[in-house]
Amino acid sequence: RNRSATAAAVVLLLVVVVCLCAPLYADHLAHTDPFRSHVSGTTVVDGKTVPVLTPSSTGLGLGVTPIGPTWDPGHYFLGADNQGRDVMARLLYGGRTSLFIGVTAAVLTVVIGGAVGIVAGYAGGVVDAVVSRILDVIWAFPVYLLAICLSVVLLTDGLRLGPLTVDAGSLWLPIVIIAAIYVPYIARPLRGQVMVLRNKEFIQAAIGSGAPTSRILRREVLPNVLPTAIVFVPLMTALAMLTESALSFLSVGVQPPDASWGTIIEDGLGLLYTRPAVTIAPGLLIAVATAALNVLGDGVRDALDPSARLRGGV
Repeated sequence: RNRSATAAAVVLLLVVVVCLCAPLYADHLAHTDPFRSHVSGTTVVDGKTVPVLTPSSTGLGLGVTPIGPTWDPGHYFLGADNQGRDVMARLLYGGRTSLFIGVTAAVLTVVIGGAVGIVAGYAGGVVDAVVSRILDVIWAFPVYLLAICLSVVLLTDGLRLGPLTVDAGSLWLPIVIIAAIYVPYIARPLRGQVMVLRNKEFIQAAIGSGAPTSRILRREVLPNVLPTAIVFVPLMTALAMLTESALSFLSVGVQPPDASWGTIIEDGLGLLYTRPAVTIAPGLLIAVATAALNVLGDGVRDALDPSARLRGGV
C-alpha cells in the first residue's frame, strides 16, 4: 500500500541488478578490463579510431585528456578516467563493492548491536553499567573521525583479534570498521526497548515459572525486538554506504585494485572541470541508492510498527 516505499524498492532492485551485470557489460559489450590502465588504448567513435588518452595541448602540454562520454555502450559510454579505464564498467563494478560493503556492514552492525543491547538491557546491574559506558565512549567520538583513525591504523598491518585476521587490502576491513563504529546506534535503542520489556507481565511470568534465561531471550524478548532490528537494516545500509564512500574518497577505505563509488569519485576529482561525468555518475548513484534505502526503511517501519506511524502523525 505504501507506493513510495514500493517505488524505492523497485529503484533499489534496479540498481542492484544493473551492478550485478557488471561482468557482462565489461566482457561482452565494452570488451575492456576496468582494472587495468589503457594509456595507449584506442576506441572507435563515429567510425573513426581515436586514442583513449590524448596528450594535453594547453599550458605546458603536460598530462593527458581522457576521452569524454561517447554515449555508445560498446565504446566508453561515460568516457575514460585519467588512466584510460572505462568509467561505465568501473561504475558497475564499484556499485557491486559499495552495495556489498553497505549491506554486509549493516547486517553485522544490527547483529552485534542487537546482541549487545539485548544482553545489557535484560541483565541490568553491573553488566548494563559496563556495556553502557563502553557504548558511551564509542558514541562520544565523531563518527567519521573515528572511522578515519581506525582505517589509517589498520591499513598498515590489517586486523588481528585472536583467530580473526583481516588483511589490510581486504574488503572486510572497511566492513568491520563501519560495523564497529555504528554498534551504539543499534545497541542503545534496543537496550531501552528490552529494559521496558523486562518489566512486562509476560516476561515476569516466564521468570516466575522458572524458565531459563536463554529461553526467555529466545522465545519472549527476541521476537519483540526483531521488527525494530529489521527496520534498522535498510537505514544502516544507506549510512554504511555513505561512510564507505567517504573513507574511499579519502583513500582509507576500499584499496586498489578494487573499486567503489567513493574511489571513482576520488579518481575523477582532477577531471572535474574537463570530464565531470567521472565524478558526477557515482555521486548520483550514491544519492539514488541511499535515498531509496531511506524511503524503503521508512516503509518497513510503518509496515512492522503501525503505532510509530500514528505517533509521527500526531
